[in-house]
Amino acid sequence: MRVTVLTGGATAERAVAFAGASQIVASLRGRGHEVSVVDTTAGLLGRADEERLLTSAVGREPPPVAELDERERAFLSNGLAELAEVRRADVLCLCLHAGRGEGGTLQALLDVIGVPYTGSGALASALAMDKDLSKRLFRAAGVPVPAWFMTPPPVAPEDVTTALGWPVIVKPSRMGSSVGMTLVKNAKGLDAAVDLARGYDREVMVEQFIGGREVTVGILGDVPLPVGEIIPKHELFDYECKYTPGMSEEIFPAKLDPKPARQLQELALAAHRALKLGGYSRVDFRLSAEGDIFCLEANTLPGMTRTSLLPQAARAAGIEFPELCERICRLAGNPGSGRGGITS
Repeated sequence: MRVTVLTGGATAERAVAFAGASQIVASLRGRGHEVSVVDTTAGLLGRADEERLLTSAVGREPPPVAELDERERAFLSNGLAELAEVRRADVLCLCLHAGRGEGGTLQALLDVIGVPYTGSGALASALAMDKDLSKRLFRAAGVPVPAWFMTPPPVAPEDVTTALGWPVIVKPSRMGSSVGMTLVKNAKGLDAAVDLARGYDREVMVEQFIGGREVTVGILGDVPLPVGEIIPKHELFDYECKYTPGMSEEIFPAKLDPKPARQLQELALAAHRALKLGGYSRVDFRLSAEGDIFCLEANTLPGMTRTSLLPQAARAAGIEFPELCERICRLAGNPGSGRGGITS
């Protein structure tokens, strides 16, 4: 296959995207595929740029990227469709997180260009990225979710007390990797948490905090993968714990009785279908001490770094990373044929 990996981007998860792309590129080339790499803020990368940017290092904090936003906007508007590596690719492999690359803008553009791409379509990507809308669809599909409300400024502590109780999670509506997220235990920390989240998105969610076990279920080709459990070193599975080796313990498959494990897989598939996701995804849950399940969110382009959860789930199912990358590419939707997978 001729595969072009679209990565980088102008979001706080830029380093995460490059770290995942470094593994994807090496794995696909190792299986004999012709692979090019495009940064959505800069265009086609030469080998020297690949060596400089495609590293496994993510860092403990998100990088500053504000100056890249206009560059990405200009490239997607005027440069992407002109690249031969995009137009002639058999598949575009998306390794992007948040922003235009995961939230549906890029997907809509690629639908117009007419080249197959990995992951979900434009509508599904936009729905999943919007935490408020996705939770409404989960709830309608019978997938339980924590209570929440979206914040009109300012947020009154008495509203939190009445509607949710303490503690709560405050987070941007359209961001991943726990960027801008805070666990708020009382009214004293509420304003600062909302200000932090609003620095990443104008819409902010205040959500009931569910204590208990953090678990996740990957979906590959409409089939649930083994359930995994995450045990972070910090109180939350934050950015540092996600991308710093040794900062969390991930157990695949999770040590669960068959019944709750099967229920989690069924709910993950229901969430995947409720948002009309395609190809693959990862759905995150909390399992309370009483055994109640709460769905937190669905990820349309799950991380593919060395510490990421989807590759660990696939490995638990007997699928090593190079095969996983190839399967994801072959599941790529074709806009001209109802987003069916690539078969050649």
